[in-house]
Parts: sequence; C-alpha cells; structure tokens
Amino acid sequence: MSQEIPILEKTLGELLPDTLTFSLCIHIDKGEKVWVVAGMLAQYLESVTDSVIVREHEKPIGLIGGKNILENLLKNPTQSLFYDCKVEDIMGPVPVIVSKNTKFKELMSYWKENRLAYAVIPNEWGFYSAISAQKILEIGMRCKTNISIQDLPKKQPITFKKGDTFGSVINSMFENKTRKILLEHSNKYISDRLIIDTISEKMECLKKTDDFLNESIDIDTLEKARIIPQDLKINELSAMMYDMEHPYVIYKDWIVTSWDICNILMSPEITEYKVK
Repeated sequence: MSQEIPILEKTLGELLPDTLTFSLCIHIDKGEKVWVVAGMLAQYLESVTDSVIVREHEKPIGLIGGKNILENLLKNPTQSLFYDCKVEDIMGPVPVIVSKNTKFKELMSYWKENRLAYAVIPNEWGFYSAISAQKILEIGMRCKTNISIQDLPKKQPITFKKGDTFGSVINSMFENKTRKILLEHSNKYISDRLIIDTISEKMECLKKTDDFLNESIDIDTLEKARIIPQDLKINELSAMMYDMEHPYVIYKDWIVTSWDICNILMSPEITEYKVK
C-alpha cells in the first residue's frame, strides 16, 4: 500500500496487475452488415467491453459503439442502414492502444481528447483486451479515501417525458453529451443500449416500422437506476457499481456514472491503494 504516489501517477500495470487484460475485446470482421453489430451492441454496451472492434485480417481497423449507430440513425432511420450498410461504412477510428506502462492520467487524457472512454491493450492471447470506464471501477474499489459522493460534481439528470419520440431523445443525448436519460419524476431511464436493443429485437432492425424517429418510446421497456439513500465513500460506491450490470446511480437529486468515478480518481489526494 502506498501513501505517497497519487493514483493518477501510477501505471495501469501497477493498478491492475492481475486483471488488466481480463476483459477481452468483442470483434466483428470487415464486410459484415450493420444488423449483426447492432445485435452485439445490444448485449455489450455499458459493460467492460462496451464497444465492438472491426477487424480486417485480424488487425483492428475501427470501432463501433452506440454513438456510431445513433448518429447514422438520425441520417438514415430505415432498415437499409442495417441490411445494406457494412460495418466499415459507419465505424469510427481505431481506439487508443495503451500498455501496462501507461499511467492512469495518460489514459484519462486520451479519453478526454477523443471524447470516448474506451481503449485497448495487447494481451497474452495475441489480440486485445478492453479498458472502459466500467473497468476503472476496479481501481476505484481498491482505493482508500475520505472522498465521497458528496464531493462529486452534482450533475442534474437530463430527462424526457412520456410520449417523447426516439428522435427527440436521441437528439437530446447528443445535445447533452449523455448516454442515459431519465424519465421525468422517476428513476427509470433509457440508454443507447436500450434503444439499439429495441431496434434489433422488437423492430427487427426497423423492418417493423416506417417512421422510427417519430415513434413514441415504450416506457415499459425502461430500466431503473439505483437510488442511494446515504453518502458513500468512493471505494464503497465503486464496489457497489462494479456489481451492477449497468452502473447508474441516483443520490439525492443528482446522478453518478462510471465516468464520474474515473474523474474523481484523478484527485491528487487519492494516494492509498490496495492492490489485493
């Protein structure tokens, strides 16, 4: 245990010596249609893998996450997006590649610069493992600090109303730079994952609708954020969120996400850390 070096100055290898490469990347080959990757994203978004790597001859050439699907839905809200387009038509650039010697502050700098909390690291099996904001919860749960939820930025939730359309909600996500939006006066939320799941499973990639963006959201399909009645220290909060399938927390009248944990771990005050 160290009481001198802030966590932000430590390397990923020092912070996660045993589990750094445990979260294997999910991948898809160039040439596959978008409907295939949509089904994969419905399963893996908001997890430690979070996005899908596009490969050509086993080499990463791009990345597809929820943002790529939603951006293209606003341009082409029809089944042709899923059945006529290929994954390379909508993919983003190759994610940041890090190593065990990359410092946590360097990883955070990459993520803020690219506005994407996702990186890959070469693993011992000849491909790559994923590092997402959810993966960083492992670091948060091992630190020792008096910093608590009360010290986090008090982010007011972005909300939508019953009867709002997919188009209005997706536009709100981009305008407010958020992947989750709460149903007003409730702890129910919609996310990029839930939207893509609805499209993929219930709408058969828009075969069952002619006007997707103007369809109202079915609030019965929403998920619930966890409401926390008491203040928790960062390690306690991280441990609780780590055990959640899709971490999203409400404390008093503000929200807490995995990204908030990533940011608070940049505090120079957080120095005590237990590797095991």
